[in-house]
Amino acid sequence: MQDPFRALGDPHRRAIVELLGSGPHSVQEIADELPISRPAVSRHLRLLKDAGLVIDESKGARRLYRLDGAGVAAVEKYLDEVWGEAAARFRIFAENTKPRRRKR
Repeated sequence: MQDPFRALGDPHRRAIVELLGSGPHSVQEIADELPISRPAVSRHLRLLKDAGLVIDESKGARRLYRLDGAGVAAVEKYLDEVWGEAAARFRIFAENTKPRRRKR
């Protein structure tokens, strides 16, 4: 499995993840929403799938892609662990620090 943060480093892949946040989409539906070709969308989806962020399923003749809940949850957990503590420390610091008075 590839690093999900590396996969999210590309703006087109982030846009695909945002689109899939609203529900499953086909490659063509994604390509219709983005300024990139259908083959480019397929390559981006493959990278997102390798990173554990996207899964696909067959629906008749179409293949639909959707977010992989487990992969997204793992990224969310990591960010919460890293930034959650930092945000809490910053809040405590801000609440316990008096603002400096400006000299005139």
